[in-house]
Parts: sequence; structure tokens; C-alpha cells
Amino acid sequence: MKTITLSLIVASALAHASTQNVQSIQYDGMVHISEAVAKRLNEVKIGAPLDAVAVDKTIKNFFDQGYFEDIWAEENDGKVTFHFKEKPIISKIELKGYKENDEEAKKTLLQIEKGALYDEKRLESAKKRIIDALSQDGKIDSVVEIDTTKLDNGSMQVTFIVNEGEEIIIKKVHYAGVVTQDSDEFNSMIANKEHQFMGWMWGRNDGKMKLSELQYDPLRIRDFYMQRGFLDAKVDEPFVQVDFDHYTAQMDYTIFEGDVYRVSDILVFQDTPVIADKDILSVISLEKNKPFNIKTFRDDADRIKTKIADLGYAYVQVLPDLKKDKEGKSVDVVYRIIPGKKVHIRNVVVSGNSRTLDRVVRRELFLAPGDLYSLTNLKDSRNAIGRTGYFESNTIEEKRIDDESMDLIVQTKEAPTGNIQLGGGYGSFGGILMSVAVSDRNIFGSGINVGVNLEKSQRTQNYSFNVSNPRLNDSDFSGNFSVSKTSTKYSSYTINSNGLSIGTGHRFSRYITGYLGYNYSQNSYTDVNNTGITTTTTTIDPRYYANYTKSSASVSATFDNTDDYYIPREGMVVSQSFEKAGLGGDTDFWKSKTSFGIYRGLQKLTDFDLILRYKARFNYVKNSGSQDTDLPIGEKYYMGGIGSVRGYQSYSLSPTQGLDINNKPFKIGGTQTFSNNLEFSFPLVPEAKMRAAAFVDYGMIGDSSLTEIKRGGYGVSLEWFSPVGPLQLVFANPIGNKAGDNVTHFEFTIGQRF
Repeated sequence: MKTITLSLIVASALAHASTQNVQSIQYDGMVHISEAVAKRLNEVKIGAPLDAVAVDKTIKNFFDQGYFEDIWAEENDGKVTFHFKEKPIISKIELKGYKENDEEAKKTLLQIEKGALYDEKRLESAKKRIIDALSQDGKIDSVVEIDTTKLDNGSMQVTFIVNEGEEIIIKKVHYAGVVTQDSDEFNSMIANKEHQFMGWMWGRNDGKMKLSELQYDPLRIRDFYMQRGFLDAKVDEPFVQVDFDHYTAQMDYTIFEGDVYRVSDILVFQDTPVIADKDILSVISLEKNKPFNIKTFRDDADRIKTKIADLGYAYVQVLPDLKKDKEGKSVDVVYRIIPGKKVHIRNVVVSGNSRTLDRVVRRELFLAPGDLYSLTNLKDSRNAIGRTGYFESNTIEEKRIDDESMDLIVQTKEAPTGNIQLGGGYGSFGGILMSVAVSDRNIFGSGINVGVNLEKSQRTQNYSFNVSNPRLNDSDFSGNFSVSKTSTKYSSYTINSNGLSIGTGHRFSRYITGYLGYNYSQNSYTDVNNTGITTTTTTIDPRYYANYTKSSASVSATFDNTDDYYIPREGMVVSQSFEKAGLGGDTDFWKSKTSFGIYRGLQKLTDFDLILRYKARFNYVKNSGSQDTDLPIGEKYYMGGIGSVRGYQSYSLSPTQGLDINNKPFKIGGTQTFSNNLEFSFPLVPEAKMRAAAFVDYGMIGDSSLTEIKRGGYGVSLEWFSPVGPLQLVFANPIGNKAGDNVTHFEFTIGQRF
């Protein structure tokens, strides 16, 4: 407190305490505390003699509330008035020199909002948080200054000025006592790594010291040994020598390895038997007479918990223990299980879905009021909600009511589903390509997908309308309908197609869906320059570009257990479809399309939100007519672009036959194609939901043989979950390209799954 002014009241209270009683109490200048609260804090009582000690305690009580800069009291003929000078309001607060454009980080570091009272203690706390954050980033000798300015309106402007310190680079890490292991393998575990040549490159170690991780690195190395059975391993805290002249460091670890312990026995004890011991042992991966592994030990405990929790025992406790035999270098593994009572779901509350209807969320849940608890069903429910693509994130909180019941609180954060999607690119084949799609995957929050797509380039036009409902009447059946009009201009001809499709699907299990559909289209060729389509010995068969109608049925099945629609971190997607044409129409063939994708989050292995993706596609078409040329060019496959091999213009890779009138290869399409992609996705600007990915693509296509044409591509892509939908910018280079290939180095799309 700055001052406590007792004024005349002290003298008056001392001189007249026996004769002067308090007649009334007034509060002047008090805003942040109500009069009712002030009365509770006030030690001075109306009707009682005035007491200087009571006045002093009252003023201290008011100061303790933290709202006031100064307080004083006055007395006049029994009327006591407490005067308050409140602390000024902070009307402007800034952070300069560090995290300036990161609003979330500023909130976390400062924890002071506009309109808050000016409080020097809070400012000092914020300063300490900034310095601590800089230390965690490996910066030392950082300086944070606080600049305060009183504005004309009496409020305060506060600016935190940050001068970031220097980063310490680890030049050498030495491990003493390592005998049986390769110390280079420790790099996969620890955060503070030795600097490598060209450490600034992705995948190399930059050697920057992470001070906040120093205390955990010895535990990580010990865990490395424990995974290999060294139960007596000890790793001391590293001895760090820092050269403050050059901001470099050397680290020394002292390690005692010990001996390898083998599993001698695996024991299970249930406080209350709820499941056969053999069923528990069936989910345990540790094996007798094999080296002990601490990671497998922990995973086994989780598997046991899941096994029993799936029987309704939501509050089950699995207490793992080890009994070491140091002489025999063996260990007994013991799991004590306290199952508790069976738990039922009392209620399910859905929140955060301001637009999406409750029933759209609830139909993805595998737990409902009255159901017996299941941990697997809970996890699958979270993943199912994520796969809809309607939500940016979701969590399911387990709210314990008593030993036998709980509520589930489903908290969602909605993603933009109704938007205008733009896409485009440039290549020598099609020139500038622009597409506009007005769509809503969750129209009116109903889960119904409606879209209109308009696409136009120098060579292509595509107009379509589609509507689909993944859950007809909230059932396991789906339905879709679409109409389209397309036109693609090649150097020797233009293909025009008008078509419609209708179909229905069914969800057979939480991961497997099936689909049955019908397609009809009218296809014609215009601008045919057949006079020039010749080779030295043959003329291109005109049946390749004969007008035709297609009537076909298709059937497909999909397995999808991923945890999110746009950015999955676990699970796989496998799809197989068949199409049979010849149900009327002019053409007769069958097609097969196979796709596979697997996603793995590598957070646990790398301590970094790294996602590994592998995707593969195999397509095959076989003519059922009398000759190969009865299969129209428009029904064949082409390769290149996003979705196959990046670095080449979309659909530009194809077998050819002869030259057209413009002396360019006549592309006849392929009957079989295979392409696959390997991607590593990592956060770029997490606060902006922006990621980057490095990728390598490789594909093959042919008419009579799959290996007729082989091409690859590599590059990087920017993945941004923007306000208008998922945006992907692709920067690619071709691998193995040959003369005549239509290469492109940039493409972008909005609205597609990463």
C-alpha cells in the first residue's frame, strides 16, 4: 500500500473514544466493491465508540482486496467517511519482441486483459512467465522491460519489451559407462542432441539446448535401457559446461548399465474376479524367459484396463508391479486389478454444436443413456465424430456421478463446412485451371451434403450438382444423387459427357460401409482431327472416338477407422469398388478401383506432432466387347497431378499411339495404373492451424502392361485449415520426366482431405 491516512480521526478517536460514538459510515470513490461487501470488511461499528485500531484494520482489509492505490478515512461529528483511490484501468497492453502476432501465446504469457486493474505484482508475474518461456526455448540472458504510460483518460498503457537472449548450441555430448548399447540410438529418445553438420536441414540435429527438457533426458535414456531389460540401469543428471563467450555447451552423462533381466513369471491378481485370468493373460505381450521391456509392460497394463473397462468397469485400476531377483537376474511381473463396480451411462450431453443438430452427433456415438460403459466404444465414438468432418475437434468427458453411473459430456468445436471452395493450378497441358465449388457438407446442420461444382480451364469444363445423405433418417443407410456435364479438349478431339448417378449405401459396422449405385451417361466426341492421327503404318481406329452411351452398375466397400476426416493421426482407409457397364448402352466393360491409406502419428516416438501417411491406388479396366477398341478412350485411366503423381499436369500421363494433326502424341489412356505416395506432415504454425508436408510420389500406367510408363515426383505442400476450408498448396518437381511430358510445379485445392 502506498499510504494510509488516518487524518483527524486518529486524534479524535484517542481524545473522545469514551464519549464519541459512530453515527454513520460512508464510502467515497469505491467502485469495485459493493457496499454490502464493504460492511463485512469494516471493523468500525455504528453506535460503538470510534476505535483507531478498528480503523487501521479496516483499511488493511480493503487494501488486501487488491483494487485500491490509496485509502484514507475522515471523521466529522460521528460521521466516518472512507475515501478510496482505485487503481487505474489498463486500456492497452502489448508484447513486443516475442510472440507479437501469436494471440494465444500472449494470453497464456501475460494473463492480463484489457480492462484489468493496474497491478504491479501481476505485471512482475507476467514478466517472469515470459522469461521462463524464453528459457524453455533455450534462450539465456533474456531481458524483459515493462514500459508503463498513463494516458489522458487516467487509464494505463502497458508494454512488455522483450530482448531475446542467445541460444546455446550443444557441440558435444559424451556418454561414460556405455558398454552394450550404441549411444547414437539415444538421439531417438532425448531432446538435447549434439549439433550435426548442416543441422538447419530438416531431419538433422540443430543442437539447440532445450533447458526445460534437461531434467527429463536422463529419464528417457534410462527408459531406453529399461526397454531392453536393464532394470538396474542408472543415468545421472548431465554435467553441462557452457561457454558463455560463444554460447556453446558440452554435456557429459554418467551411465551404469547393469545386467539384463528376463521375465520369470507373469502373475494376475483380481481383488474381485470379473474375468477369467486366461482372458487377461491373452492380451499380455510380455513373454516368459524373454528380456523384460518396460514399454510392453506399460502397454500390457493399458490393454488389461481396456479389456476390463469394456465389460463396464469404468473405474477399474490396474496396479502393475515388479519383483526382481537380483541374483538370478529375473523378474516376476505382477498385475493387481481392482475392478470396482459396473458403471452405466446416466446421460449424454452434447455441447459446442451451435449449428449441427444434436441427433447428427448422437448417431455417431456408440454409447447412449442406460448403456453399460465400454472404453473401446468411448474411443470409437470420438473417432466416428472426427470422421464426419463436421468438427474441428471433439472430446468426450467422463463425469463421475457415483460408483455405478456417469454422464458423458460431448464437447465439439465446429469446423467450416459450408463454403466456397477454390482450386487451381497451371500446366502446359491445360493452362490455367480454376474451379469454384459452392457446397455444404453439413447443410443446416443436418449432415446432408449438397454441392455445385464449376470448373473451367483452357481445355476442360466441368459442371455438376450432387446431394448425398450419409445417414438416411438417421439410419445406417445412405443415399446420393448427382448430375454432371463435362467437356475435355485434347489436341485431336474433345470429349463431352452428360451423366447422372444414383445410389444407396449401408453401414455394416462402425468401420465398414458398402455402396450400390447406377450410372448413366451420354458421351460424344467433337473437333476430331482424325485425318492427322496416323503413324507411319497405321491410322488410329475411329472406334476410339465413337459416340456412345454408358449404362452401368457399381458396388463398393470401404473400411475406415481413422480418427479424423481432414487430418487423421491414426487408422487406415481401404476401399474397393467394381463397375460393370453393359446394362444397356453402347459399351461393355468392367472396372476395378482399389485404394489404401494408412496414417500414424509419431508424437510418442519423436516428441513432435509428426504424421506419417502412406497412400496407394490401383485401377484396372477390362473391355468385355469383341475388341480392345470397343473400350472408349473416356473410360480409360490417366495419371498425374494431386491424387496420383504430383509434378505432372493432372491426367497428362498416358500411353500414346501415333501423332495427331498438331504432331503431338495421341493419348489413348491406360487400362491399368498404380500410384503411391509417402508423406511426412508436421506443424508449421500451430496457432494458425497450418502444417507442412514433405512427399515423394511414384506411379506406373500402361495399356497392355503396367510398367509402360513410370514417373515420380517430390516436393512440399502447405496444409492450412483456413476459414474457408482445408487449403493445400503443392510445390512439386518431377522425377524421371521425359521429353513431351506436361510438367507443372504448382497446384492448389480447397476442401480436400489431406
